[in-house]
Amino acid sequence: MIVNLDGRFIPADEAGLPLNDGAVLFGDTLFETIKVHNGKALLADAHLDRLVLSAALLDFPCDRDAVRAALLQTAARCPRPTARLRLTLSRGICTGLQTPPAQNARVIITATRYREPDEAQRTAGAVCVFAPNRRVNPLCHLPQMKRGNYADCLYAARHAATKGAREALFLDADGCVLEGATSNLFIIENKSLVTPEAGELVLAGIMRRQVLQTATNLGLRIEERPISKQALLQADEAFLTNALIGILPIDRVGNTPLKRGPLALKLLHSLDKSNVL
Repeated sequence: MIVNLDGRFIPADEAGLPLNDGAVLFGDTLFETIKVHNGKALLADAHLDRLVLSAALLDFPCDRDAVRAALLQTAARCPRPTARLRLTLSRGICTGLQTPPAQNARVIITATRYREPDEAQRTAGAVCVFAPNRRVNPLCHLPQMKRGNYADCLYAARHAATKGAREALFLDADGCVLEGATSNLFIIENKSLVTPEAGELVLAGIMRRQVLQTATNLGLRIEERPISKQALLQADEAFLTNALIGILPIDRVGNTPLKRGPLALKLLHSLDKSNVL
């Protein structure tokens, strides 16, 4: 593992945070997970844009230039060909529930080798289940952000693993499908590309945005609206997206096989040509 702590590379076995750091006490962090290919952090500025926006909404210290420099330095050292880079911001050492001064803030970057889905895995598609818990957002007056308090996603992801599935899909109170524990959801229905609208419960994913832009360039009709459980199971095709996997078709949800079509892989190939995968 590569570790960059506050702009300085240190051995992984020497890395650590104080026990009274807000990241340890409260999970009070913001983070981004970034794919690195041959030393290049893909969609780095899009990730930084989201991080800076989240930091502004939560009054979180974030020096974009310093963070970007540390990110690019770490990416250059990453294992080849592909690595998973995690960028985390912490407010630092806390006294009770008071907000620490800005100078306490920490920038933590770790990177490990990553094996992305191969052609056989994309052809086979992902097995999904419905999460047993709800997607939550304690900051319901704000859009969904990538915060360190990740309990709902961890619980859902662990449930999926116990069922032999790759992903757990969250349902809302009305039975509509929101997103996965670590991914956004798209379906093809009546020749339209449909995805739930980003907002309080659905993350505005970086790859989600790229897919929407690519679909627009290809002349596809796009709808951002609720997806019922029945609509997902009867869709012409469905797929997951995130910055690491790119696009991964869904093969089945629980015991229900889904239809498969060509659009997911067509979008994937278009993204690959655009050098964002």
